[in-house]
Amino acid sequence: MDGLDRSRAFLKEVKRLVIKVGTAVVTRADGRLALGRLGALCEQIKDLNTQGYEVIVVSSGAVGLGRQRLKYRRLVNSSFADLQKPQVELDGKACAAVGQNSLMALYDTLFSQLDVTSAQLLVTDNDFRDKAFRNQLSETVQSLLALKVIPIFNENDAVSTRRAPYEDSSGIFWDNDSLAALLALELKADLLVLLSDVEGLYSGPPSDPKSKLIHTYVKEKHQGGITFGDKSRVGRGGMTAKVKAAVNAAYAGIPVVITSGYAPENIIKVLQGECLGTLFHQDAHLWAPVKECSSREMAVAARESSRRLQAISSHDRRKILLDIADALQANEKLIKTENETDVATAQQAGYEKSLIARLALKPGKISSLANSIRVLANMEDPIGRILKRTELADGLVLEKTSSPLGVLLIVFESRPDALVQIASLAIRSGNGLLLKGGKEAKRSNAILHKIITDAIPDSVGGKLIGLVTSREEIPDLLKLDDVIDLVIPRGSNKLVSQIKNSTKIPVLGHADGICHVYLDKSANMDMAKRIVVDAKVDYPAACNAMETLLVHKDLSQSEGLSELIVDLRVEGVTLYGGPQASSLLNFPDAGSFHHEYNSLACTVEIVDDVYAAIDHIHQHGSAHTDCIIAEDQEVAEVFLHQVDSAAVFHNASTRFCDGARFGLGAEVGISTSRIHARGPVGVEGLLTTRWILKGSGQVVDGDKDIVYTHRDLTNES
Repeated sequence: MDGLDRSRAFLKEVKRLVIKVGTAVVTRADGRLALGRLGALCEQIKDLNTQGYEVIVVSSGAVGLGRQRLKYRRLVNSSFADLQKPQVELDGKACAAVGQNSLMALYDTLFSQLDVTSAQLLVTDNDFRDKAFRNQLSETVQSLLALKVIPIFNENDAVSTRRAPYEDSSGIFWDNDSLAALLALELKADLLVLLSDVEGLYSGPPSDPKSKLIHTYVKEKHQGGITFGDKSRVGRGGMTAKVKAAVNAAYAGIPVVITSGYAPENIIKVLQGECLGTLFHQDAHLWAPVKECSSREMAVAARESSRRLQAISSHDRRKILLDIADALQANEKLIKTENETDVATAQQAGYEKSLIARLALKPGKISSLANSIRVLANMEDPIGRILKRTELADGLVLEKTSSPLGVLLIVFESRPDALVQIASLAIRSGNGLLLKGGKEAKRSNAILHKIITDAIPDSVGGKLIGLVTSREEIPDLLKLDDVIDLVIPRGSNKLVSQIKNSTKIPVLGHADGICHVYLDKSANMDMAKRIVVDAKVDYPAACNAMETLLVHKDLSQSEGLSELIVDLRVEGVTLYGGPQASSLLNFPDAGSFHHEYNSLACTVEIVDDVYAAIDHIHQHGSAHTDCIIAEDQEVAEVFLHQVDSAAVFHNASTRFCDGARFGLGAEVGISTSRIHARGPVGVEGLLTTRWILKGSGQVVDGDKDIVYTHRDLTNES
């Protein structure tokens, strides 16, 4: 092993190893057994056994093999009429029972030809909860290994008590990859080898020519930065499950190698120290130091790329956006897979339903985002527009032009679709961008960032948009007021407040979305019911959803209000009351008026008139979006002119407060600030101005020889 990678030097000391054989290795593409690969595998194991290695096998494939055999049996026993009927899916447990017997018979036959004895051990998740079982398991395996017998493990799916053995990821282990990792720990193995249908772990889907094989996995470098392809064509997990099992085992002290089970001698070559597949080891960070891009370097790179973006033609900037829209739709399946993984992880972690609702990319969302980007691309180029043109003196013309702000730092929670909107707006407005998303959307953000930056040409550079992956980097970024021009936090009140208190960089955004609907006594109640239900129910987790319903006192006992309350409850809305509503309508006490539910719940309060409603909104609202429902135009005008919020509506749902619905193409957020931009912030909110002066040799010289005209030329061609 002299001259080989020092990271694999530990392989000299390996004596006991666990080999996990995946279903994709055991079977061919048509579902039949891959006898050639199995034979070659058994020959490798025989050679290792002869050389003194203690080999333990975990084998998948029983369910697939059993399904094939039972389909054939059903076909043989069916009449022609039976075959015309819809075919019921075969019971997975029955498939497991039949397949396990067949699989072990095959292993026994192959090993017998090589003068090797094998043994079958079937286990379930619940077995490992019993300490006595685990002790007995170790003793039994030790006895078998001493006799040079090959123990072959598999999960006993036929009698598993999990709700759905092929989908449920709860418990001590959840598939044969995690079973292999567990056994490696229990049986004190020196190495775990996970055999796959690809060479190892790639930086992206193996089918993507740009993906590269990762020889050594470094958690600090690669976690969150890898894009996984589709799940295995068979079995339960695919590469995602293998990586999860490998990381768990490696950081518990068991080195792991993921390599191809298709090559005839890969296991032997791995043990000889050849750099095959992907190595997972708890000391990997010492062998492959992580080259981190500092916060300053990332911000400077974004600024440099933004200047290159501004230098290219309007047509080329537009093409970048159209390419991104096409790339998103082309990769919709991959995005969905990563997002579903984030959602499942969030559910298992017990996150609130409102957060999970914002996290999930609903059907049609990617197409909707792509279409919004195309709308944005087809808008007038916002960069370099002449906003005002003035003749200062004869031959001296001053132009006020639109210009990008520079570098934006956006910190957002939960919603991966926000990444797409923000990135497209940054590109359209010529700004550099640094993004920090919530950890709950890590995989979704990573794949979206990769797709978007891959679509940016090298002449601009993918570093135009940087993805910050560590929460620890945020304090450093907030200190960079010389290279970051604007911070936009999108998230909780706590997040926004923390950022405002931690930086000198201007901050644009809103802390809360406490939106009100005021129901005036002149309201058309049929219209009111539609608007109120939509404002609350259409997307309860959105910041523009209604959180408080204010009702004129003359309607408190009306039939119309009673019907509205029923409509809300039918939609699943829980109603809480302020002091007046609790007393008159018997609602539970709301506790606080300044509360953003982000769910199917809202506060109701009774007020004396429009002026009382306005006072309530100013005292308890967040200056986001507020609405009046009224037929009395004078009352409506009072509300529209006196409510000091970013958006004020008359007879329209608060849900209309949205960049796309306003025709902005998209929004980077909604601002309740009173400086620079207010309400939905689209492209214009990400621009500032520059002054361009064009002369013909003029000098000031105490203004002696110059006659100022200050003539407005803006509307002159």
